[in-house]
Amino acid sequence: MDTKIKKWISDYVREESKREEFKNLWGNPVVGLADAGDPMFQELKKAVSENHLLPGDLLPDATAVVAYYIPFTEELAAANIQGRTSSREWAVAYRETNDLIGRINAEVYGKLSDYGYSVAEIPATRNFDEEKLISDWSHRHIAYVAGLGTFGLNNLLITEKGCCGRIGSFVTNAKIDKTKLAAKRPDKEHCLYRRNETCWKCVDRCVNGSLAIDGLDRKRCYELLLYNDRIHKMDGLGEVCGKCNVDLPCAHRIP
Repeated sequence: MDTKIKKWISDYVREESKREEFKNLWGNPVVGLADAGDPMFQELKKAVSENHLLPGDLLPDATAVVAYYIPFTEELAAANIQGRTSSREWAVAYRETNDLIGRINAEVYGKLSDYGYSVAEIPATRNFDEEKLISDWSHRHIAYVAGLGTFGLNNLLITEKGCCGRIGSFVTNAKIDKTKLAAKRPDKEHCLYRRNETCWKCVDRCVNGSLAIDGLDRKRCYELLLYNDRIHKMDGLGEVCGKCNVDLPCAHRIP
Protein backbone atom coordinates (compact mmCIF):
# COMPACT_ATOMS: atom_id res chain seq x y z
CA MET A 1 0.00 0.00 0.00
CA ASP A 2 2.91 2.40 0.65
CA THR A 3 4.02 2.02 -2.97
CA LYS A 4 0.48 2.68 -4.21
CA ILE A 5 0.15 5.84 -2.12
CA LYS A 6 3.46 7.23 -3.39
CA LYS A 7 2.50 6.44 -6.98
CA TRP A 8 -0.96 8.00 -6.65
CA ILE A 9 0.55 11.26 -5.39
CA SER A 10 3.34 11.37 -7.98
CA ASP A 11 1.01 10.49 -10.85
CA TYR A 12 -1.53 13.11 -9.80
CA VAL A 13 1.07 15.92 -9.71
CA ARG A 14 2.52 14.77 -13.03
CA GLU A 15 -0.88 14.83 -14.72
CA GLU A 16 -1.83 18.21 -13.27
CA SER A 17 1.49 19.63 -14.47
CA LYS A 18 0.49 18.82 -18.05
CA ARG A 19 -2.42 21.25 -17.92
CA GLU A 20 -1.67 24.44 -19.80
CA GLU A 21 -2.42 26.72 -16.84
CA PHE A 22 -0.03 24.80 -14.59
CA LYS A 23 2.96 24.39 -16.88
CA ASN A 24 6.31 25.41 -15.35
CA LEU A 25 4.95 25.33 -11.79
CA TRP A 26 5.85 21.95 -10.30
CA GLY A 27 8.44 19.21 -10.43
CA ASN A 28 7.93 15.60 -9.35
CA PRO A 29 7.09 15.30 -5.64
CA VAL A 30 8.97 13.50 -2.89
CA VAL A 31 6.81 11.34 -0.62
CA GLY A 32 7.54 9.93 2.84
CA LEU A 33 5.58 7.83 5.33
CA ALA A 34 5.87 7.55 9.09
CA ASP A 35 4.38 5.23 11.67
CA ALA A 36 1.53 7.08 13.41
CA GLY A 37 3.00 5.81 16.67
CA ASP A 38 6.48 7.23 16.05
CA PRO A 39 7.53 8.87 19.36
CA MET A 40 8.92 11.81 17.36
CA PHE A 41 5.34 13.08 16.93
CA GLN A 42 5.12 13.52 20.70
CA GLU A 43 8.32 15.58 20.54
CA LEU A 44 6.53 18.12 18.32
CA LYS A 45 4.60 19.26 21.39
CA LYS A 46 7.96 20.59 22.64
CA ALA A 47 9.55 21.58 19.34
CA VAL A 48 6.51 23.34 17.84
CA SER A 49 3.67 23.87 20.33
CA GLU A 50 2.17 22.12 23.32
CA ASN A 51 -1.07 22.14 21.34
CA HIS A 52 0.42 20.38 18.34
CA LEU A 53 -1.87 17.54 17.34
CA LEU A 54 -0.90 13.89 17.27
CA PRO A 55 -1.97 11.59 14.41
CA GLY A 56 -4.47 9.91 16.74
CA ASP A 57 -6.12 13.26 17.43
CA LEU A 58 -7.06 13.46 13.76
CA LEU A 59 -7.88 9.78 13.25
CA PRO A 60 -8.29 7.59 16.35
CA ASP A 61 -7.21 4.41 14.59
CA ALA A 62 -4.37 6.08 12.65
CA THR A 63 -1.63 3.78 11.42
CA ALA A 64 0.43 6.04 9.17
CA VAL A 65 1.18 9.66 8.35
CA VAL A 66 1.97 10.59 4.76
CA ALA A 67 3.92 13.74 3.92
CA TYR A 68 4.87 14.98 0.47
CA TYR A 69 6.93 17.84 -0.88
CA ILE A 70 5.97 19.45 -4.20
CA PRO A 71 8.96 21.35 -5.63
CA PHE A 72 8.51 24.55 -7.58
CA THR A 73 10.35 24.76 -10.88
CA GLU A 74 13.51 26.82 -11.26
CA GLU A 75 11.65 29.00 -13.77
CA LEU A 76 9.04 29.91 -11.17
CA ALA A 77 11.67 30.54 -8.49
CA ALA A 78 13.61 32.85 -10.82
CA ALA A 79 10.51 35.01 -11.23
CA ASN A 80 10.52 35.75 -7.48
CA ILE A 81 14.16 36.77 -7.02
CA GLN A 82 13.99 40.48 -7.77
CA GLY A 83 12.12 43.17 -5.83
CA ARG A 84 10.76 43.56 -2.31
CA THR A 85 7.30 42.19 -3.00
CA SER A 86 6.63 38.64 -4.14
CA SER A 87 6.10 38.23 -7.86
CA ARG A 88 2.61 37.75 -9.28
CA GLU A 89 3.75 34.35 -10.58
CA TRP A 90 4.80 33.29 -7.09
CA ALA A 91 1.55 34.43 -5.50
CA VAL A 92 -0.52 32.57 -8.09
CA ALA A 93 1.62 29.43 -7.70
CA TYR A 94 1.19 29.53 -3.92
CA ARG A 95 -2.59 29.63 -4.26
CA GLU A 96 -2.68 26.97 -6.96
CA THR A 97 -0.39 24.66 -5.00
CA ASN A 98 -2.52 24.91 -1.88
CA ASP A 99 -5.50 23.95 -4.06
CA LEU A 100 -3.46 21.12 -5.60
CA ILE A 101 -2.67 19.72 -2.15
CA GLY A 102 -6.36 19.66 -1.34
CA ARG A 103 -7.08 17.79 -4.58
CA ILE A 104 -4.27 15.31 -3.96
CA ASN A 105 -5.62 14.48 -0.51
CA ALA A 106 -9.12 14.05 -1.93
CA GLU A 107 -7.79 11.82 -4.71
CA VAL A 108 -5.87 9.59 -2.32
CA TYR A 109 -8.82 9.47 0.07
CA GLY A 110 -11.05 8.28 -2.74
CA LYS A 111 -8.63 5.52 -3.71
CA LEU A 112 -8.04 4.41 -0.12
CA SER A 113 -11.80 4.37 0.45
CA ASP A 114 -12.03 1.70 -2.23
CA TYR A 115 -9.88 -0.46 0.07
CA GLY A 116 -12.02 0.38 3.10
CA TYR A 117 -9.56 2.87 4.63
CA SER A 118 -9.99 6.46 5.85
CA VAL A 119 -7.99 9.68 5.63
CA ALA A 120 -7.87 12.74 7.88
CA GLU A 121 -6.23 15.93 6.69
CA ILE A 122 -5.51 19.53 7.63
CA PRO A 123 -5.47 22.31 4.97
CA ALA A 124 -2.14 23.29 3.45
CA THR A 125 -2.34 26.74 4.98
CA ARG A 126 -4.20 28.89 7.54
CA ASN A 127 -4.09 26.10 10.14
CA PHE A 128 -2.32 28.26 12.71
CA ASP A 129 -2.93 30.40 15.77
CA GLU A 130 -3.11 33.96 14.38
CA GLU A 131 -1.83 35.44 17.64
CA LYS A 132 1.14 33.13 18.20
CA LEU A 133 1.57 32.38 14.45
CA ILE A 134 2.26 28.75 15.33
CA SER A 135 0.54 25.82 13.68
CA ASP A 136 -1.23 23.03 15.54
CA TRP A 137 -0.25 20.71 12.68
CA SER A 138 3.03 21.79 11.11
CA HIS A 139 3.34 20.15 7.71
CA ARG A 140 7.07 20.95 7.71
CA HIS A 141 7.66 19.15 10.98
CA ILE A 142 5.42 16.27 9.94
CA ALA A 143 7.55 15.91 6.80
CA TYR A 144 10.67 15.92 8.97
CA VAL A 145 9.31 13.03 11.03
CA ALA A 146 8.55 11.22 7.76
CA GLY A 147 12.21 11.55 6.79
CA LEU A 148 11.91 14.05 3.95
CA GLY A 149 14.72 16.35 5.04
CA THR A 150 16.28 18.66 7.64
CA PHE A 151 15.56 22.26 8.55
CA GLY A 152 17.42 25.18 7.06
CA LEU A 153 18.31 28.49 8.64
CA ASN A 154 15.19 29.86 6.90
CA ASN A 155 13.02 27.43 8.95
CA LEU A 156 12.07 25.56 5.77
CA LEU A 157 12.59 21.85 5.28
CA ILE A 158 15.39 21.09 2.83
CA THR A 159 14.46 17.91 0.99
CA GLU A 160 16.41 16.02 -1.66
CA LYS A 161 14.76 18.47 -4.09
CA GLY A 162 15.46 21.55 -2.01
CA CYS A 163 13.25 23.86 0.03
CA CYS A 164 11.57 25.88 -2.73
CA GLY A 165 8.14 24.27 -2.77
CA ARG A 166 5.13 23.33 -0.67
CA ILE A 167 4.37 20.47 1.73
CA GLY A 168 1.15 18.56 2.24
CA SER A 169 0.32 15.75 4.64
CA PHE A 170 -2.50 13.52 5.83
CA VAL A 171 -3.20 10.73 8.30
CA THR A 172 -4.61 7.34 7.33
CA ASN A 173 -5.58 4.04 8.90
CA ALA A 174 -4.38 2.04 5.90
CA LYS A 175 -2.64 -1.22 6.73
CA ILE A 176 1.01 -0.80 5.79
CA ASP A 177 3.95 -3.03 6.61
CA LYS A 178 5.63 -1.58 9.72
CA THR A 179 9.04 -1.90 8.06
CA LYS A 180 7.84 0.53 5.39
CA LEU A 181 6.90 3.05 8.08
CA ALA A 182 10.28 3.14 9.82
CA ALA A 183 11.17 6.60 8.51
CA LYS A 184 14.89 6.97 7.77
CA ARG A 185 15.68 10.52 8.76
CA PRO A 186 18.82 12.13 7.24
CA ASP A 187 22.02 11.54 9.20
CA LYS A 188 23.51 14.94 8.31
CA GLU A 189 22.29 18.51 8.04
CA HIS A 190 21.24 19.62 4.57
CA CYS A 191 21.62 23.30 5.49
CA LEU A 192 25.15 24.60 4.89
CA TYR A 193 24.94 26.94 7.87
CA ARG A 194 23.83 24.21 10.23
CA ARG A 195 26.43 21.88 8.74
CA ASN A 196 29.51 24.11 8.80
CA GLU A 197 28.37 27.77 8.99
CA THR A 198 29.42 28.51 5.41
CA CYS A 199 26.13 29.95 4.10
CA TRP A 200 23.46 32.33 5.36
CA LYS A 201 22.18 33.55 2.02
CA CYS A 202 18.54 33.09 3.08
CA VAL A 203 19.12 35.65 5.84
CA ASP A 204 20.65 38.09 3.36
CA ARG A 205 17.68 37.59 1.04
CA CYS A 206 15.07 38.46 3.68
CA VAL A 207 13.74 41.84 2.53
CA ASN A 208 12.43 43.18 5.84
CA GLY A 209 14.90 41.86 8.41
CA SER A 210 12.57 39.34 9.99
CA LEU A 211 15.00 36.44 9.44
CA ALA A 212 18.31 36.42 11.31
CA ILE A 213 20.93 33.82 12.13
CA ASP A 214 19.62 33.64 15.69
CA GLY A 215 15.98 33.17 14.71
CA LEU A 216 12.83 34.39 12.99
CA ASP A 217 10.65 37.31 14.05
CA ARG A 218 7.32 35.68 13.17
CA LYS A 219 5.20 38.80 13.55
CA ARG A 220 7.50 40.91 11.42
CA CYS A 221 7.51 38.19 8.78
CA TYR A 222 3.71 37.95 8.85
CA GLU A 223 3.42 41.71 8.41
CA LEU A 224 5.21 41.35 5.08
CA LEU A 225 2.92 38.48 4.05
CA LEU A 226 -0.09 40.68 4.72
CA TYR A 227 1.54 43.52 2.78
CA ASN A 228 1.99 41.24 -0.22
CA ASP A 229 -1.61 40.12 0.14
CA ARG A 230 -2.76 43.73 -0.19
CA ILE A 231 -0.46 44.30 -3.17
CA HIS A 232 -1.77 41.36 -5.15
CA LYS A 233 -5.42 41.74 -4.15
CA MET A 234 -6.03 38.15 -5.15
CA ASP A 235 -9.13 36.10 -4.66
CA GLY A 236 -8.45 33.60 -1.90
CA LEU A 237 -5.18 33.56 -0.03
CA GLY A 238 -2.33 35.81 -1.08
CA GLU A 239 -0.26 35.97 2.11
CA VAL A 240 3.04 35.15 0.43
CA CYS A 241 6.67 36.24 0.17
CA GLY A 242 9.12 33.46 -0.68
CA LYS A 243 12.23 35.65 -0.92
CA CYS A 244 14.11 33.36 1.49
CA ASN A 245 13.11 30.33 -0.64
CA VAL A 246 14.75 31.35 -3.91
CA ASP A 247 18.24 31.96 -5.30
CA LEU A 248 19.77 29.71 -2.64
CA PRO A 249 22.20 26.77 -2.84
CA CYS A 250 19.45 24.67 -1.20
CA ALA A 251 16.51 25.97 -3.24
CA HIS A 252 16.28 22.96 -5.57
CA ARG A 253 18.70 20.39 -4.16
CA ILE A 254 20.84 19.41 -1.22
CA PRO A 255 23.97 21.59 -1.50
